[in-house]
Amino acid sequence: MKARAMVTHHFGGPNEFKLEEIDIPDPGPGQLLVRVVASGTNPVDAKLRADGTWAGLKPPVVLGYEVSGVVERVGPCVTDFRTGDEVYYTPEILGNPYGSYAELNLVSASIVARKPKNLDHYAAAAVPLAGGTAWEGIMRRLQVRLGETVLIHGGAGGVGSFAVQLARTAGARVIASASTANQQTLKDLGVDNPIDYQKEDPMEIALQLTDARGVDAVFDTVGKDLVGRSLRATRSFGRVACILPPGGDLTSLYGRNLTLHGIMLTRECQRLEELRAVIELGKVRPLVDAVLPLEDVAKAHQRLDSGHGRGKIVLRIAKT
Repeated sequence: MKARAMVTHHFGGPNEFKLEEIDIPDPGPGQLLVRVVASGTNPVDAKLRADGTWAGLKPPVVLGYEVSGVVERVGPCVTDFRTGDEVYYTPEILGNPYGSYAELNLVSASIVARKPKNLDHYAAAAVPLAGGTAWEGIMRRLQVRLGETVLIHGGAGGVGSFAVQLARTAGARVIASASTANQQTLKDLGVDNPIDYQKEDPMEIALQLTDARGVDAVFDTVGKDLVGRSLRATRSFGRVACILPPGGDLTSLYGRNLTLHGIMLTRECQRLEELRAVIELGKVRPLVDAVLPLEDVAKAHQRLDSGHGRGKIVLRIAKT
């Protein structure tokens, strides 16, 4: 089938997208062909656009790794879905030339889940990758529990905004950092102790708020040297998780019996089903900053390159 798509022919800057018609294969055994209504955008998209060779990508390639859409065709041996089902998922990254910046997406049915009923496609498209990463960090790796205190770096971003809500749903006290411009967003998300990292040191504030004991867990969505800097603000036998390579001095991990989790999101249906449950209960909501037409993907990538933002930018791709 033919589909409109934003194709990247060369790795480089935000302007390396060209609107074209491409051929999408029919679904094979165990696969679905999904009409993409909306696609989320994420920092990893920008990294892959700049140079996707680390992920086994070779131009021309269609980027994009968050989908909310409608099943168009069902491949052989698929029994859980039928044409017309509303679904959401995050496509594979490694070696996958068919991302979600296109009207149609070919995907293994094993990593697809039904869309939350209380979200439209634009909100649902902001969930699978960012929300799944936060779920993996807060609920599975850090296993945040009632009464604990959690420090979240980048609490107003795509992943961070989910992490804040999930930690609160687990019953934790949440300390979160963001820029001056995003302090109100932290408050709106229910952060107990918002920190403006442009004016204050989050680690110093965390130590003050815990009477020098340190927080039970840290979730870093920003990178650079924040993991190393956060260790002194984490209690002995505490836990730290990061979604980017950890930087800074990690020496005290050993002496203070800290656990460090690195998170590279795998694709699975179960995580999306778990997320759907808390979303439909009204415990978690995606934070969508803007919805842009597919043709404006370069604008979304300019924002991604800036490293600053509130929630997610979603691309409007096809009509329901």
